Amino acid sequence: MDIHNKQTGISDLFQRTLKRSVYWLIPLLLLTSCSEKDDITVIRQLIAQGAKLAENHDINGLMDLTTEDFMALPGKHDNREVKTIIWLAFKHYRQFKILYPEPGISRQNGSNSALATVTLLIVKKDQSLPDLNELWRNPEKWLTELGENADLYQLKLEWLKKNGNWLVKEARLAPFQGLGFGK
Repeated sequence: MDIHNKQTGISDLFQRTLKRSVYWLIPLLLLTSCSEKDDITVIRQLIAQGAKLAENHDINGLMDLTTEDFMALPGKHDNREVKTIIWLAFKHYRQFKILYPEPGISRQNGSNSALATVTLLIVKKDQSLPDLNELWRNPEKWLTELGENADLYQLKLEWLKKNGNWLVKEARLAPFQGLGFGK
């Protein structure tokens, strides 16, 4: 009888422990899932912040969004070289707006890296354009409607999460060349 009571006690203890584990596991999985979505939202906000910094000609602000070993492609340009290139671009475009549909972002679960693809237009600040809200979630239609009104680029950003902050490790810019984006 004592052996039966011990086995029942161990079995009850095991079941209670298992139930507690499941109760803790569900919120943990939900938290991880929310964290993935939150990271994507943060990256989209940083892309929007970067566009505003560029429109305001804030080179240092843009560089604050990059890692110390940041590389811009094509050409393998480091931070110092990129500052010069950005300055020349600002001088060329003068006052401008950056417009883009919702960026595509991919991230492996639990990974500290992400890849964002942004199709963007650089337009003169005073140029009139069609209503863009309808095109936000449709990059193909966005390209068709707006591509002839401005300089069109595809920007691929490799993001890295360091010390809780998302930073751009690598950027690859390709201009639209009529049939697609060049290398």
